[in-house]
Amino acid sequence: MVISHHIADGTLHVRILHELHVTDRAAAALQIESLVHAHRPERVTVELPSRSPSPMTFSALARAQRMCQSLGVPLAATAPGGRTPLSPFGPETGAPHPQWLEHGARHNH
Repeated sequence: MVISHHIADGTLHVRILHELHVTDRAAAALQIESLVHAHRPERVTVELPSRSPSPMTFSALARAQRMCQSLGVPLAATAPGGRTPLSPFGPETGAPHPQWLEHGARHNH
C-alpha cells in the first residue's frame, strides 16, 4: 500500500505512507486521482512522509496538484504532524531567489 486516506468535512485527507520511488510514484498519483474522481471533495490535503521528501514523492505530489488544479480542487501539502514541508527550491538549497525579467530579456548578458 502506498497511501492511506479518509474524508472529513468535505476534505480528502491523503497520507503518503513512505518515500516514493520510481516504481511506485505513478501508483500513488493514480490512487489520489481515483479518490478525487470518486469522492469529489471540496479540497485535498496530502501528508508527506517526511519534512524533506524525495524527488519521486514531490513528482507524485506535483502530478496530483496539476490534476486537482484542472478540476478546481485546492490541494495543500503538509509534513508529518501538520508541519510545513521544506521547499525543494528554497533558500536551504542555496538557490538564488527568482527575479522578474522585463519583456523576457535577460539582464546579465
